[in-house]
Amino acid sequence: MNKQIALVTGASSGIGEAVAKQLTASGYTVYGTSRHGAKGGQRPYAMLSLDVTDDVSVQQAVDAVIQKEGRIDLLVNNAGFGIAPAGAEESSLAQAQSLFDTNFFGAVRMTRAVLPHMRRQRAGRIIQIGSVLGFLPMPYGALYSASKHAIEGYSESLDHEIRQWGIRSIVVEPAYTNTAFGANVVEGDALLGDYHEVRTAVDAHLRAVLASADSPELVAQIVLKAAQARKPKLRYTAGVMAARLRLLRSYAPAALLDAGLRKDLRLA
Repeated sequence: MNKQIALVTGASSGIGEAVAKQLTASGYTVYGTSRHGAKGGQRPYAMLSLDVTDDVSVQQAVDAVIQKEGRIDLLVNNAGFGIAPAGAEESSLAQAQSLFDTNFFGAVRMTRAVLPHMRRQRAGRIIQIGSVLGFLPMPYGALYSASKHAIEGYSESLDHEIRQWGIRSIVVEPAYTNTAFGANVVEGDALLGDYHEVRTAVDAHLRAVLASADSPELVAQIVLKAAQARKPKLRYTAGVMAARLRLLRSYAPAALLDAGLRKDLRLA
């Protein structure tokens, strides 16, 4: 494989760090990004300072890679954060907009910044780190789920537009993943007493599930598979649970899926 240049957002920890390490081990020249740049220890890949919510920051980071390497072959849009379990009305509009500005519009900014270079190259691949919550509902996680649903629709639509230049846009869909994602979770900023009991129970359940969830390295392996596939699919599930949930969403009766979801989260 000719030396491929990869840019991975949110690469200081969790899935992004695992992806950057996997790509580096597989022969890519990798540039990871985070809002804090190279802070936090030595890594086998370069780190750039980048805030995906800032147009100027995004363009400067992409320009820096192009200036040094002359091309970008792979973009992995991973940067994002979540809101701790909360009812949909327990976040202000400002908080909802902030979440979308990172999780969805951050990916849009990055994609817009690299596409001119990929079109010039007539080659490239963009991998969006989505979630099973891009095709499933998540009670007490409606805003995060909505942002991942948006990524799904954006990526598939984009893919049809850019194939003519040899570029593909792909979504990788993990289920529960055991990372330090909790460090990037914020509390709902408009909490209501009416939701307290169920919200607290859902939070405890999710923490227990995450403790034994899939590793970020498993997700990284699927990202590598999607990056190197000769004929890539539009979507790749990551892990056994994600694959089962995709099958259930596709084939199970809606009422059965609805009941199973409520039972799993202990909803009345």
